[in-house]
Amino acid sequence: MFFAANLDTVSHGIQLAVAPVFLLTAVAGMIGSVAGRLARIIDRARVLEERIENAPAEKPTHHCFAELKQLRLRGRLVNACIALLTFCAILIGLTIMALFLSETTELQIFRLATILFLSGVICFLLALLCFLAETLIATRVLRFGHKFTKNSSTK
Repeated sequence: MFFAANLDTVSHGIQLAVAPVFLLTAVAGMIGSVAGRLARIIDRARVLEERIENAPAEKPTHHCFAELKQLRLRGRLVNACIALLTFCAILIGLTIMALFLSETTELQIFRLATILFLSGVICFLLALLCFLAETLIATRVLRFGHKFTKNSSTK
């Protein structure tokens, strides 16, 4: 394999490879945000499970089981989001490598770089959809809680 000895070629290869790094920054920020949401979901589930365990037999905890079911769904969506973001980061990393190698060696793999980059963007968009779905489910719980509080205060 022939590597370019020309400094201009190497510099241009680095410039090409750096552009997708900005997407990696966005992915890292989203992973941090989504991981925080997952931690909150787990914390809430633990509180509900403790309530269920400590509840007296004559006081049913059906609402806790319903909320746990929603938390399970939210957890699955968040896990899917994290998986998609991880795949996105891997694909963008591979894109960076392909762009650099394509520019600095005899390998002509620009098509591969294009496919990798577009696949990474698709994973990012799917992760955003998972994130949107999870936040919609989370706010639906808030709306239900508001109705419950409103109805119970009028009685």
